[in-house]
Amino acid sequence: MPKNSIQFQKGFSIPEFMQMYGTEMQCRERLFHLRWENGYVCPDCGSKSYCELKSRLLYQCNKCHHQTSLTAGTLFSHSKLPLTTWFLAIYLITQDKNSISALELKRKLGISYNSAWRIKHKLMQVMKEHDDNRKLSNIVQLDDAYIGGKQKGKRGRGAKGKTPFVSAISLNEEGHPIYMRLSVVSCFKKQEITEWAKKHLKEKTLVISDGLPCFNGLVAADIIHGSLSKNGKKLHQYEAAFHWVDTMIGNVKNSIKGTYHAIREKHIPRYFGEFCFRFNYRFRVEDIFNTLIKCGAKSPPMPEKLLTLAEARW
Repeated sequence: MPKNSIQFQKGFSIPEFMQMYGTEMQCRERLFHLRWENGYVCPDCGSKSYCELKSRLLYQCNKCHHQTSLTAGTLFSHSKLPLTTWFLAIYLITQDKNSISALELKRKLGISYNSAWRIKHKLMQVMKEHDDNRKLSNIVQLDDAYIGGKQKGKRGRGAKGKTPFVSAISLNEEGHPIYMRLSVVSCFKKQEITEWAKKHLKEKTLVISDGLPCFNGLVAADIIHGSLSKNGKKLHQYEAAFHWVDTMIGNVKNSIKGTYHAIREKHIPRYFGEFCFRFNYRFRVEDIFNTLIKCGAKSPPMPEKLLTLAEARW
């Protein structure tokens, strides 16, 4: 049996990582080139002439004397942790197929749980925002689902303690999954699905869903919509039409349950964003680390107050 080229693709090994980012100076050089690809530019006056203050690790403009920290204005701003810790955290989060919990991150990095939690959620937020900029197109399988613990009372749609979300998988011409989108929604109503589609689907995209009435709202977003109802006579057709989206829903639930055991409802969009980010880069295991480092360098600072707030459902 031939090896799966995706599963056996070259990754980013631990020795390679340590050779490239094992010291603080190596991490600083990498971050410097990501922030100023064409050389340092003063954020105050735009001058390119500068000097480096070794004692305070600051860059000073020779023209206006404005001083800038390497991490100022980035995701790493105001952090007391060295860049080596940040880079190692990004490596551990991106290279593990099922990710890593904040508790496990604490143990591996040798830092407090609160610090590990902040790193984890900042990086998950960056992953989510990165994928928010991509709209699905071509052929999309769409399905509704719930995530949450079992509770007594009503089951299925409308059950207490469960968070509704939609799962969308875009396929290529051969029918293989390319990109995935998991989005928490407030409810399964036409208007909610219409607004979601306008933000996350390209116009004229062909979307296949089940017969849930709310998915008729896709038409209002200029989406080509086809539905397939589940019945005994055509069960095999139904399962084939939603094979990939059903598989992904099962995978993400198993991953969250196995890695995190339990997560707070208000942070679910971030965990979904992390899962999708990793899935969407599964063809480029070597690139996922560099992409997240670059996103961190381009992202604004995230104070803890922002992290503790409920994340937007989409």
